[in-house]
Amino acid sequence: MSKDTHQSRLLDYFDKHQSITSLEAIRDLGNTRLAATICDLRKKGHDIASTSVEVMNRFGGTTTVAKYTFHKPVKKGWLPKW
Repeated sequence: MSKDTHQSRLLDYFDKHQSITSLEAIRDLGNTRLAATICDLRKKGHDIASTSVEVMNRFGGTTTVAKYTFHKPVKKGWLPKW
């Protein structure tokens, strides 16, 4: 059984949702340092892209946050069926 860590929980989350924002990480994973967890996973070779998205804040205005998207590795020798 593997140790339950921010990294393992985030990878499990990506299996189901493919992307995450910091608010989702706090709410769903209890992770208040998503950027640090993403950085650690990238150092381990995981392909995680970030894009800026505008979201509404609690005052009715908008703010920009990072949205992280996980790209699963392609298996060697695998070709798509066309």
